[in-house]
Amino acid sequence: MEENIKLRVSQIEKSFPGVKALDKIDFAVKKGSVHVLCGENGAGKSTLMKIINGIYQPDSGQIYIDEKPVKINSPIQARNLGISMIFQELNYIPEMTVEENIFLGNLPVNRFGKVNWKEVRQRTKELLKTENLPYSPTTLLKDLTVSDIQMLEITKAISYKSDIIIMDEPTSAITLKEAEKLFVKIGELKARGVSIIYISHKLDEIFRIADEITVLRDGTVVESHSREELDIETVISLMVGRKLTNTYPKEQIEIGEDLLQVENLNCANVYHDISFHARKGEIVGFAGLVGAGRTEVMRSLFGLDPRDSGTIRVRGKEVNIKNVGQSIENGMVMLSEDRRRYGIVPMRSVEENTTLSHLKKVFYGFRHHRKVEQSIVSDIFKKLKVKTPALDTVIASLSGGNQQKVVLAKWMIRDPDILILDEPTRGIDVGAKFEIYKLMTDLAREGKVIIMVSSELPELIGMCDRIYVMAKGTITGEIAREDFSQELIMKYATGTLTSNGVK
Repeated sequence: MEENIKLRVSQIEKSFPGVKALDKIDFAVKKGSVHVLCGENGAGKSTLMKIINGIYQPDSGQIYIDEKPVKINSPIQARNLGISMIFQELNYIPEMTVEENIFLGNLPVNRFGKVNWKEVRQRTKELLKTENLPYSPTTLLKDLTVSDIQMLEITKAISYKSDIIIMDEPTSAITLKEAEKLFVKIGELKARGVSIIYISHKLDEIFRIADEITVLRDGTVVESHSREELDIETVISLMVGRKLTNTYPKEQIEIGEDLLQVENLNCANVYHDISFHARKGEIVGFAGLVGAGRTEVMRSLFGLDPRDSGTIRVRGKEVNIKNVGQSIENGMVMLSEDRRRYGIVPMRSVEENTTLSHLKKVFYGFRHHRKVEQSIVSDIFKKLKVKTPALDTVIASLSGGNQQKVVLAKWMIRDPDILILDEPTRGIDVGAKFEIYKLMTDLAREGKVIIMVSSELPELIGMCDRIYVMAKGTITGEIAREDFSQELIMKYATGTLTSNGVK
């Protein structure tokens, strides 16, 4: 056995009702290295990490730290053994402050057993200063963006001074600039001898930071190699068990008349003078840096947030959308960028989550028609290739990608004409991404409108017919497909170029 192995798992097995999640897993991480774990959603990556972090107990197998066998019964025990984990699904309490979040479960106490809030405040200030985060210790988490909260989770894990840090999709909700800061931090941690297990579906960043790469598929280790022995195409092939010959299944579809028209939408201090249109069969992209106002515009369109002024027309008719119900009635639905907070009811079943948007289909005649519900859900799951042990499985136990598919299924039951997809492929593997792109193409072929908000420029370029770019709460440019380029989009996104010319 190699001497520089920090963490090793041997023959780990784990089953849940109806599915074997892990089958005889062998996996080892060296001291001071980044070991990337790849695999499709549902391959077993998060399950394995939750076992290492003490959230789940393995059915069989052994965990070793510094080649000594350990039994990890809880996350607190894992932390005492030098293991920290940053979760893909952000677990936070919106009403909690920054300082409370950082020291949650680890609050320092004085000799009388009371929380030493003075120490909490001082250590929080020092951490925020060291990590260059511009927040006050007393800021509430509900007042921060998803990317802000993600950076705080990373800071919290680093604050434990752990020997092993598990990062599950840490860049899924942060900007490129913040990701660069994370990569620098990872380099510093490596230099201090910290071992990092890194889960990501962004293959370009994997090959930038990995020392070793292990690929999981269907709960088993397919292959494990040093980074130099692999390339992106090989990793994709190992993950999905086949070659993906066309990453973006975009088709040339006949574009019809305007289905959605938005004119002069305004909301004080958030966005202003937003005007755009979308036609039948068209996939319209919205690009921009974090904070540009894309999500805020879409939330107003969907009736989640109020607007000050502006006109919305659906099928040529002016509609006054003040709430989500009115939006749905007009055939417009929205998939949120934060599925845990706005997309799912975590402790309910996948079946209940799916039919939530259209209860009239399963509740009529003063009773719940369970067989009808099961038939509807089974049909849509087959179409979207949702992987779940059973229809009554609690949705929180599914992988992130399968949760996303359930949210899509929830809206597909409504048969909408306009779908607003806000970061639809965030935290989803390449195989699942391809399935969502294919579904978008199928829906466009049916004459529906897809509005795609994404921070991933390659997918906007690969899938859209037109792209609107936003910066500082306004639309700075509109780009036709034949003119698409990452450079042009970034010029509009940074405000160095506007529809009126160079600034």
